[in-house]
Amino acid sequence: MPIADRAIQFARGTARSGGLALGLLLLALCAADPASAELAVSQLIVEFKSDAPRTADIDVANNGEERSYVVVEPKEIVHPGMPGEERLAMPDPSKLGLLTSPARFILEPGQRRTLRIAAIAAAADEERVYRVTVKPVTGKVAGDESGLKLLIGYDLLVLVRPAIIRTAVRPDRVGGKLTLTNSGNASVELTEGKQCDVSGKNCQPLPAKRLYVGASWTQQLPLEASGEYRVKAANGWSTIKF
Repeated sequence: MPIADRAIQFARGTARSGGLALGLLLLALCAADPASAELAVSQLIVEFKSDAPRTADIDVANNGEERSYVVVEPKEIVHPGMPGEERLAMPDPSKLGLLTSPARFILEPGQRRTLRIAAIAAAADEERVYRVTVKPVTGKVAGDESGLKLLIGYDLLVLVRPAIIRTAVRPDRVGGKLTLTNSGNASVELTEGKQCDVSGKNCQPLPAKRLYVGASWTQQLPLEASGEYRVKAANGWSTIKF
């Protein structure tokens, strides 16, 4: 049976903390039984503050039964969370502002390797956001019958915080719609959102969200009651009410 072209589909999901893990699905013709390259990473979000170490070591492990060829691709996210969001790849780390090493490596079954990520640019006035894709790649596959090979990769979120952090989240409620805007200079996590009745009981939870600099988020509220969000910022916690 001829080998079909391999198709890659990137599926991104937002976790409660905002950290986005990327699922990389690779469909190919291979052996009759499905096989998986089980790649694992020790953390999905890396945060660099100006007064803390500017390097982070991530453990990458191969928990599968096959050799894994791993590629690391760092990109800067321009206008994150906005309609014009872009991923910019720059071969020169000094221009990108982020260094990842190694760029590619091989993991035998059960083996692990350290991936080092370093922020090498001076802290800017506004947060810089990166995605570091850690993904397995495959060569030619062959087999007499159709099958499925699943390769799972990860999209690490890297935040390089500004030297002086300004937190400013503005709520704007019109009827049953709530719009939250980040007017600060670093992203925040909106967590523990809720609306309760006048007695403070029968609370309805609200969805969590990472809100990037300059971005707005609008949601339809389930109740007419007042509510609040807890805001987790790089310089501490606060509460906004609406």
